[in-house]
Amino acid sequence: MTVTTFIFDVDGTLADTERDGHRVAFNKAFKAAGLDWDWSVELYGELLAVTGGKERIRFYLEKFNTAFAKPDDFDGFVAGLHASKTEFYTELLATGAIPLRSGVKRLMAESRAAGMRLAIATTTTPANVTALLGACFAPDAESWFEVIAAGDIVPAKKPAHDIYTYAMAQMKVSPEECVAFEDSENGIKSSVGAKLKTVVTINEYTKDHDFTDALIVLDQLGDPGDPMTVLEGKSDAEFVTVDLVKSLV
Repeated sequence: MTVTTFIFDVDGTLADTERDGHRVAFNKAFKAAGLDWDWSVELYGELLAVTGGKERIRFYLEKFNTAFAKPDDFDGFVAGLHASKTEFYTELLATGAIPLRSGVKRLMAESRAAGMRLAIATTTTPANVTALLGACFAPDAESWFEVIAAGDIVPAKKPAHDIYTYAMAQMKVSPEECVAFEDSENGIKSSVGAKLKTVVTINEYTKDHDFTDALIVLDQLGDPGDPMTVLEGKSDAEFVTVDLVKSLV
């Protein structure tokens, strides 16, 4: 069956948002709330074992800051912190502090020109997706995607397959028609759980993850003059194209 649809993860896949985006925004939110918490680069790497911002705060308190006295309305406290963090994150994006990864803008333009159907499947909040698309692509970039499956739209976040299954159901496509783009072990567990073939581009936080089930594992999508490196799989190409992805399936 012909591949007609590309489904993209966001954080770490489209842009290196985790270390210099979400982490920084979390720390700003903590400071604004009068908390002395500070998530270092190393600590944040450990917190990334859990997907979802609110879930990450809970994980931090359960494993790394067990002495913290939880307020009576703990759910409201976590939700408020996360909402504040989202505001700081969108401010960072607006300043251009979080650029797209190599090859992302080119592949997206080529995919649109080739008539590929596009979707997003991510655990980050819809507001974060909107901010990134507008700041890094174009003001109307949301309209490029038939479905933006984000945040709490499904109850079980990655590594559960629900977000991908939801996106495909909304588009009325089968797994055989789709290729997913991911950057992490939780991400590929989610996509493969939905029976999707997956292209992986690693980052500093995910370079040691298990990507056994990937079509190909790359350091980046690459651009002319900024070639990709193939870490697992086979390709002599310098950068990822629509035709290359289709040839891998």
